Amino acid sequence: MSCRINQVNKKTGVTYVYESVSYWDKEKKQARNKKTCIGRLDANETFVPSTRLAPEQAAVRDPIVTASAEIVGSSIILDTITDMLGLKSLLKSSFPGEYRQILTMAYYLVSQGGPLSHCGTWCKSHAHPFGIPLTSQCITEILRAISIDKKQTFFTKWMDKVSEDDYLCYDITSISSYSELNEYIKYGHNRDLDKLPQLNLAILFSQKGRLPVYFERTPGNITDVTTLHNLLKTFKAMEKKTLHYVMDKGFYSRKNVDELLASKDKFMLSVPLNNKWVQHAIDDIYDVIHGPEGYQKLDDEVLYIHTRLYPWGKDNRRCYLHLYYNALARAHAVDQFSEKLVGYKKELESGKPIKENQEAYDTFFIVKTTPKRGSQVSYNTQAVNQYINRYAGFQALLTNSIKSPTESLQIYRDKDIVEKCFDDMKNQLDMKRLRMHSSATVDGKLFIQFIALIYISALRREMRKTTLIERYTVRELLQEMDTLTKVKYSGKYGHILTEITKPQREILKDLNIALPSKT
Repeated sequence: MSCRINQVNKKTGVTYVYESVSYWDKEKKQARNKKTCIGRLDANETFVPSTRLAPEQAAVRDPIVTASAEIVGSSIILDTITDMLGLKSLLKSSFPGEYRQILTMAYYLVSQGGPLSHCGTWCKSHAHPFGIPLTSQCITEILRAISIDKKQTFFTKWMDKVSEDDYLCYDITSISSYSELNEYIKYGHNRDLDKLPQLNLAILFSQKGRLPVYFERTPGNITDVTTLHNLLKTFKAMEKKTLHYVMDKGFYSRKNVDELLASKDKFMLSVPLNNKWVQHAIDDIYDVIHGPEGYQKLDDEVLYIHTRLYPWGKDNRRCYLHLYYNALARAHAVDQFSEKLVGYKKELESGKPIKENQEAYDTFFIVKTTPKRGSQVSYNTQAVNQYINRYAGFQALLTNSIKSPTESLQIYRDKDIVEKCFDDMKNQLDMKRLRMHSSATVDGKLFIQFIALIYISALRREMRKTTLIERYTVRELLQEMDTLTKVKYSGKYGHILTEITKPQREILKDLNIALPSKT
């Protein structure tokens, strides 16, 4: 048990303050007191701590001092990412009245995740750029204030910063929604197999920088192949320099290739094998590619490769067609082809065919219509077998920029980073379901999610440079930092940091972040 005792020094007249602690003396078998001088009282009767005390001891022992605490571990990491990417200045120039709130919501989504309605509670215990808690009303107002013009201003500046001389992987995912009041929420091809309406989210992701570059949302019933036109139109309005797109076969159409060439952008595009011109190209080199002339080894994978110059369209624009055959992948290709045929058959039988699949309908199916039985759909067995025997196991890439077939394949395969991006958005950033109703708040939330995705991607990129990526996910790393707390004292005492744990010290060291001082 302890108490404080004031004692006046008779010689100097100074009143000293002692802390008296009672304890049991085992040898003398009696209670004893131990006094320690912890300070003095000045002329105004104000406590002045002893200079021997550490700052935190002095603050705790001052009877008039108040203290508050906030968790700073995750913000130390995210503040470093903010400075590294220059995000604060970019957001400030685009959203001068809202940038601190936008950063705060992004910090919350990255470090904890969950509905934005819980952000205010998180703000009360964590350090963040806005400094004070965000109310639900404030969050709604900020989401509505994120206008198209402000977003485009940010995207223009952000793309100039991160996309130069980089390959931009373009892909689309679907996000389900319970809302029926948003004009973009439509029933369409749901990639998560949810039986809910959806909107589609298209994202550009930089392959070298490993950062998200741009996003746009489209109605849920719009197919992938039709989105490219608006993307090219948008970038033309933004006066972007030549870009280099990497896209899968869902974006292939003759019209899209024509537009890419007309825009003078560079591209690499996977071409579906059911296109007759690709099949003719395979037929021309079928006997040659399977021999030693086509043999290549890429990362211990045996491939048979052939490249040809392929003049495109009436203007004979220079393109390269890279053809690859993988004998081990043939069985998987047959399974995928069969699965697609089953889907095509269901579309025909439902009476709701999809325009983009018409060539496949005409090639692989026989449709007979009679007055009694109506339309009967059956497989064109000869065409199906011919395709499997001749083309299964092949892959075709069309590009107007890269002559090397191995370099092209490596670049195309590296686009799987965009799949990781989609996984982050849905699992780390609470985007499997949209619960907001108005298009304004949905658009605002999507932008906040995009900023949060930048932080996740940038932090994961830095973790890959060390062994941290083998021990933590991004969320786990930030949670490991969540016990590092700053205690603020009133008056002259400033603040102190709680003891840094060994894992926290290792994280900061590996990320090359200076260890914060204790005071």
